[in-house]
Amino acid sequence: MSLTHSFGLLTHPDQEWEAIRKESESVTRLYAGHILLLALIPAVAGFYGTTQVGWQIGDGQIVRLSTASAFQLSALFYVAVLAGIFVLGKFIDFFASTYDAVERIPRGVTLAAYTATPIFLIGVIAAYPNIWVNMLAGLVAAAYAVYLLYEGLPILMKIPEERGFMFASAVLTVGLVMFVALLAISVVIWSMGIGPVYVN
Repeated sequence: MSLTHSFGLLTHPDQEWEAIRKESESVTRLYAGHILLLALIPAVAGFYGTTQVGWQIGDGQIVRLSTASAFQLSALFYVAVLAGIFVLGKFIDFFASTYDAVERIPRGVTLAAYTATPIFLIGVIAAYPNIWVNMLAGLVAAAYAVYLLYEGLPILMKIPEERGFMFASAVLTVGLVMFVALLAISVVIWSMGIGPVYVN
């Protein structure tokens, strides 16, 4: 059912959030049926794009990553996504009581996972590593993910839309802080010698 929900969120999000709430998946089942598979899309596409296609800046030569380097970075990205979804989900569960959520079943990981669906799916564009194409596609996916967050949180947590807006804004803020922290961690990891290795 998880993948069915993923595509349903793209066509009729309100009804799909209701169906997700009624189904009440466990975190284990959610990871097995949704997150582990969809998080592979950007990781595998990025690996292919950086090793087989490469990218070009201006009129310069095409640059690619070595296979070992690309695999290492793709694996780290994959693990970071899996961990990030879980941590963000736990933050959502922690915030739930503050915003008087009626729903007492922990649904934070579910909300985080399904909200990230457009970003997972658009990750296929990483197979063609063009900075402008990737940036535009990423912005569209991120905008729809934010829409899903604001639309789905009140439904999933059973709270009024006004409080849902404040709750979703808090979640979005935590997500942005986590993204910046991930960038900082990436810089630290690269400085330890696990950075990209380029080939021509």
